[in-house]
Amino acid sequence: MDDLELKYLRSLAHQYPTIASASTEIINLQAILNLPKGTEHFLTDIHGEYEQFNHVLKNGSGSVKRKIDEEFGNTLSSKDKKSLATLIYYPKEKLDIVLQEETNIEDWYKITLHRLVQITKRVSSKYTRSKVRKALPKDFAYIIEELITEKSDIQDKEAYYNEIINAIIRIDRAQEFIVALGNLIQRMVVDHLHIVGDIFDRGPGPHVILDTLSRYHSVDIQWGNHDIVWMGAAAGHLACIANVIRMSARYGNLDTLEEGYGINLIPLAAFALETYKDVNCDTFSIKYNTDYNTKDLSLDMKMHKAISIMQFKLEGNLIMRRPEFLMQDRLLLDKINYENKTVIIDGQAYEMSDVEFPTVNPEKPYELTPEEEQVMERLRQAFVKCEKLQTHVRFLYSQGGLYKVHNSNLLYHGCMPMDENGNFSELTFDGVKYSGKALYNIFDHYARKGYYSRNNPAEMQKGQDIIWYIWAGPTSPVFGKDKMATFERYFVKDKKAHTEMKNSYYRLLDDENAINKILTEFGLDTENSHIVNGHVPVELKKGESPIRCKGKLLIIDGGFSKAYQGKTGIAGYTLVANSHGMRLVAHEPFESMEAAILHESDIFSDSMILETSNTRISVADTDVGAELRESIYQLEELLKAYRNGTIVEKAI
Repeated sequence: MDDLELKYLRSLAHQYPTIASASTEIINLQAILNLPKGTEHFLTDIHGEYEQFNHVLKNGSGSVKRKIDEEFGNTLSSKDKKSLATLIYYPKEKLDIVLQEETNIEDWYKITLHRLVQITKRVSSKYTRSKVRKALPKDFAYIIEELITEKSDIQDKEAYYNEIINAIIRIDRAQEFIVALGNLIQRMVVDHLHIVGDIFDRGPGPHVILDTLSRYHSVDIQWGNHDIVWMGAAAGHLACIANVIRMSARYGNLDTLEEGYGINLIPLAAFALETYKDVNCDTFSIKYNTDYNTKDLSLDMKMHKAISIMQFKLEGNLIMRRPEFLMQDRLLLDKINYENKTVIIDGQAYEMSDVEFPTVNPEKPYELTPEEEQVMERLRQAFVKCEKLQTHVRFLYSQGGLYKVHNSNLLYHGCMPMDENGNFSELTFDGVKYSGKALYNIFDHYARKGYYSRNNPAEMQKGQDIIWYIWAGPTSPVFGKDKMATFERYFVKDKKAHTEMKNSYYRLLDDENAINKILTEFGLDTENSHIVNGHVPVELKKGESPIRCKGKLLIIDGGFSKAYQGKTGIAGYTLVANSHGMRLVAHEPFESMEAAILHESDIFSDSMILETSNTRISVADTDVGAELRESIYQLEELLKAYRNGTIVEKAI
């Protein structure tokens, strides 16, 4: 035994000071290995649609309903099953309705509590008693444990359980107990949640979603391009801030910034009102939904145009500052001919719909006016001093990354940058070429430096510039296109100029050699592993399938965002992986939380079984199982050390 191993075992001995304690832990860990694996739930491209997200989270993409069906089969009507499911999803809200409608509330309490206890028993059966105990609500922990734990030494078990439930009703704690059981079932039905990118933009509630995720019991996040630009904005990067505000304006979601995060946009509003007072802003229309207050339309269009022009200037300066990004083709403000109203893009002249830019100096087109500089500095201060945004972004950094390898699944938001032959694309930083997994790692590395390297301003600036590149760069794994044609979409009439060429990866989705190459790059077995991918909506209306390359690659962006649902024909895919296999779930659009409660109109979900296991998958077959086996090995080495006298037991 070498010195390092001995040092580790002595450290372990502080936690397990005797043969008995080490032995007990080995037995405990060995037992856990044989439990069924916990359910994993995969969601992606939520885009601020918090009501639908919240509902899918509560129902576990149909997992709660499946547990109800398994438990009650044909002994409950479909109506009663729907009512029970709704009660589990929204216990407080559903109780308010029941109390108004139910004539014999005591009988209803008895029946409902028995049913909820049965479901709680079922969803907690795959976990250790210790894990269940940690999840129990403090106020009812003892009572719930009594009700869901089998009492072999009690002769009249039914009377025992009935008396507990009768006591709960008699002392007027039934409502609180129902709420506690509903929340516990939601908690136990999903063991771990994966968010495969894009929490922000389009919809109105990314801040609500992040509040929910930060309280969730077990979650990881793979950053999407819309997340990364907000992370850059929170770090204080001006080009990222301009992008975030522009998109919020474009989709009528400035309230997310002002009310959700408390970011003061008055400096921008005042500047836009003055500078763009008599300027045509028709090109900068707002894509608003039914919640948008149209009285703000004229001001928002002015703010939209003002921040867009500042964005193009800031991005131009960044591209000139970072020639290694190879994005000089995106320098377009200096290619405008104001007399002819044209712009030169890739050597071709295009007619422009708008050249009324009061702050652009044709001699120095990328120079911000003093007023624009002042506005951007005040916005920067607002973003970096917003504690709620900083809390959310720190959560994204602590729980997230650009990719994750978990239980034989590779999770990432966009793509593996590749050329047409399936070779990994290269990008050079500081004279070093990066591709494949190394490219992901170097981007992740600099994304963290851009936020955390406050003691090294030059390194922090470089990191923030790279964060922007991850958002919009042609070799970015979460963007996956040759360019972001924002300028063209606003100003160029010819739609051919709007084309953004997708990375070759998307033409190789059914190429088994290419997909196997990616899996191998991340150390995964090519026969039994999957890539779980978001970012590009699957257009079911056009016959596209989320299942690619014989099931090795799963694209689960089906259009959570209402902005995409007309294009996709559905409202998102989610994925569920449990001890029986994998199931892909396609969701219909969600009407509202009120409709779900009042009419018990759950999201209609059509599920497709992708894989089933002949034998139930256990914890031993997972990454946690590998960690537990390593712990068992170390504990067994500690036992040997105790028994041969290398380490002495501590007296108890």
